Formats: sequence, structure tokens, C-alpha cells
Amino acid sequence: MADFADEAKHIEKLYEFGERLNESKDKSQNAKDYQGIIDAANSSVKSKQLAAQLIPRFFKFFPDLWGPALDCHLDLLEEEDLGVRVQAIRGLPLFCKDNLENVSKIVDILVQLLADEDFVARDAVNKALMSLLRQDVKASLTTLFGRILNVDEPSTEELIREKILSFVRDKVFPAKAELLKPQEEMERHITDLIKKSLEDVTGAEFRMFMDFLKGLSLFGDKAPPERMKELVGLIEAQADLDAQFTVSDADHIDRLISCLFMAIPFFIRGASSSKFLNYLNKDVLPVIDKLPEERKLDLLKAIAEISPYTTPQDSRQILSSIVQLLKASIFYKYMPGRKTGEEMNFTYVECLLYTFHHLAHKVPNATNSLCGYKIVTGQPSDRLGEDFTEHFREFTERLNVVEELTRATMKKLTQGMAEHNKAMAAAKSEDEKNDVKTQKQNTTSGLRTCNNILAMTKPLHSKTPSFIGDKSITLSWKEATQTSVPAAANLPGKKRPSSTVSGSGATASKKGRGAGGMQNQLVNRALEGLSQGGRGGVRGRGRGWGGRGRGRGYW
Repeated sequence: MADFADEAKHIEKLYEFGERLNESKDKSQNAKDYQGIIDAANSSVKSKQLAAQLIPRFFKFFPDLWGPALDCHLDLLEEEDLGVRVQAIRGLPLFCKDNLENVSKIVDILVQLLADEDFVARDAVNKALMSLLRQDVKASLTTLFGRILNVDEPSTEELIREKILSFVRDKVFPAKAELLKPQEEMERHITDLIKKSLEDVTGAEFRMFMDFLKGLSLFGDKAPPERMKELVGLIEAQADLDAQFTVSDADHIDRLISCLFMAIPFFIRGASSSKFLNYLNKDVLPVIDKLPEERKLDLLKAIAEISPYTTPQDSRQILSSIVQLLKASIFYKYMPGRKTGEEMNFTYVECLLYTFHHLAHKVPNATNSLCGYKIVTGQPSDRLGEDFTEHFREFTERLNVVEELTRATMKKLTQGMAEHNKAMAAAKSEDEKNDVKTQKQNTTSGLRTCNNILAMTKPLHSKTPSFIGDKSITLSWKEATQTSVPAAANLPGKKRPSSTVSGSGATASKKGRGAGGMQNQLVNRALEGLSQGGRGGVRGRGRGWGGRGRGRGYW
């Protein structure tokens, strides 16, 4: 009973202190009342809850008591009672009202509370942080991103870092129109903060940041090419193009492929692909046959998608490598001069022919010495005085073989489609219908690939061919997915663990089917048993990027 009376007395005193402070015109004269509130915060739970409201409310009037007041309030944040903690969290933004120099300190306190296991407490923290962002967005963002970058203790700080990133993704980014004012200044500020944060990110974090940057007006549709170059520079840094390329480094290979696809939209908008292409030409293409099949095909797909946006200078440099790859890796292995039972990878052929056409369209006379063509531009590089007849004969002979195999495959695919239609009519259960529907999709995908190959080989038989340099050919996998950037199961970043998803291809071979992404599994099944009487295999196109260091894989 005595304890209850004491508690009531404490609460009554707190109300008295608060009323006097409210009524006082010159609150600086009521320092004893404010000190009384601070002292009473060490009593009962109810008193602590009330003190958590009063301390921040009158904080600004008593500079001499700022230290004790803030220390007392921080103690309330550590109380076991949820009501006390939540009330103390809600009061934190008031310490910055009319005292913006406190924003960074209070934001730093709040981010440590993001790891609170109670939902109500976390919700209060989120709202308090948003309140501080509205008070001083520049200081708040600087502190938030500073904590993202500076993580020292993996066991505790890593959890805080993840919580901050979740807050930035779920709360800050969606409110960019409200928070980033003045727009140009604050968009540049947050861009600079993100750039620093990219020194150590996971793949998912990198994609999150890049998606956000793309949505800023700074990098919008009306932004100049220099801004696209800025974003490509960030992607180039993540791709680690200054590193030695090693075929055994699966982490780097996955990261390179993922970054290539991520950069394509910016190449379309005028950014230069030169650094990527130089790296591919110098370091990657010479050893591409040593890569796993799915990674090799992913690289060829990326190069194919980039090829329409290359400069004539870059096209000339890489065209020789593409032709050599056609001859060495595709024409001899996958386009056999005679039916030797070797496999033929249809998607390989599609990628390389598409790339060849777009590069050759920009520098047609470069194909004279490479393929035996006779294209006159009046430049010494035409090399018309030299005899490359053998190159032309060999090149067109291989084209004939691939056309023969492609037509035979299309015939079987078309026959298979008729059988699928009959099977669909006879199917009774939903599972049976879904299975037939998948088979029809497989066949359709296979036909897309084959049609593209024939459309691209036809003009190459002439001594002076017309190279396709427009959008008349749509790559089969883009037609199916309507996207140039593949989905990522777990995206990249510099120094953070990865899971690798298998790549893709469309193969007709004697071997069994490969595993992989849905779109390429479709072609895989469609092409089963269609080349040399064997079974086909198509590997899916996946993306896996990794996580932060700590001894773990990057991608």
C-alpha cells in the first residue's frame, strides 16, 4: 500500500512540474522543476513513462541540463517495460526541435534501436527516424549511410546494418519526392552517399541502390549521356574490370555477367560500352571455351544484347574475336562441315550470328579479310587486293550445314506442335494440360531460335552481304521474356556471399538435358531428339550475386 502511495506521489509531483513549466512564460526560470522531472524518472514505471514525455518536451529551454537530461532519457530507452521504451523512442525527435545540431547524434541512437525484437518498438523507431529526416534530411541521410558503411563487429553491427538498409529501402526510398528537397541538391547528396556505400555491398544491395538511382530525376529520361556514363562507371567498378580474369573464379564470372546485363539499358541511352568490350575482347573471349557451358552462353547473350550499341571503333576491335570464336568454337564444334555426330548449340549460333551482324554493320569492310567478302569503302582496310576466297568458301560451307540442321529441327518442331495440340484436346486433368502447355511453349521457343538463325544466315551467302543493323531480328530469349536484364535470385555486390544459379543455352546433342531457367528449359525440351537423332539440352539463365566479405564469396 505504501509503494502505491509513493508511486502516486511521484506521478503527482511530475504533473506539478509539467504544469508549472507549461504555464511559465520564461521557462528558463523553472530549472528546478525540470531537474525534478529528471530525478523522478528513476522511480516507478508510470513515472518513467511520464518523464519520457516531459524530458524531451522542455529540453530546449535548459541548456545547462542537456547532458543529464539526455543521459536520463537514454536510460529510459533501455527499460524492460515496452511502454517506457516506446514513449522514450517517440520523444527522441524532440531533442532536435530547434536544436538541429543534435540530429546526427539522435539518428545514431535510433539506428541502434532498429534491432529491437518488438514490432511496436521498431515501428516507433521508424516513425522517429522519418520525423528526423523531415527535420534535417541531409544530416539524417549522412548519418544513416555512415552507419551502413562503417561496420566493425560482424555479430552485432552487421545486424544493425541490415536493419538500416531495410529502413532505407522500405521507408526512405519510397518517400524520395517528399524528402529530397531541394531536389537537385539532395539527389546529388544521396547519390554521393550511395557511391561510398557501394564499396562494400551484396548483390541484392547493389541492385537496390542502382534501381533507386535510376528513378531519380538526376538520371531520368532527360538526363544527358554523362549521367548515364556515371551510372555505368558504378557498374564497371562492381564488375571489377581491372582484375585479372581467371576461368576458375566463378564469383568474378557471375558478377561480370550480371553487371553486363545491368549496364545494357544505359548503353541504349548513350553510355559507352568500351571498357566492358575491351575487357571482354582482351581477357574473356580468348578463354571463353574454358568456361562452364552455362556461363559461356550467358556471356554470349550479354555481348549479343550489347552489340547494337557499340561504336565503330569498338566494333572493329571485337569483330575479329567474334569471327574467330565462330570459326574455332562454333563452326568447327557446333557447325560441323560434315555430319560427324557432334552437337550443335542453336542458341550459341543465334548469339554469335546476331553479334556478327551488328558489329559488321558498323564496319562492313572489316569482314573482307575475315570472311572473304568484297565490300568497297575506299579505305585501305578494304584489302581488296588480297585473295580471301578460301575464307569465303569455308564460311559459306559452314552456313550451309547450319541451315540444313536448323531446317530439319524446325520440321520436327512443327510436327511436334501438331502432336501437342492433339494431346491438349485429349488431356483431362489440370496437370496433364499444364504439361502439354509447357511442351507447346518449349516448341515455340525452339522455333523462335531456329527462325532467327535462318534469317541471319540467308544474307551472308552473298559476296557483298547486307548486314542486319536494325531491330528486324528480336533475340529469342528477349521475345519470350520481354526484358534485357535477367532476374536475379540473389544479386551482386562487392565483398558480400553468393549463390550461383546455372546459366542457359539451347543445345541439340546426343547428351541429356541440362538444368536451368524456365525460358531455356522450354527450348531444351523442344529440341530433345532433334539433332543427329539425339536428345537436346538447354541450360537456364540464372543470376547469382554474393555478399559481404568476412571470408565469404562475393557473388
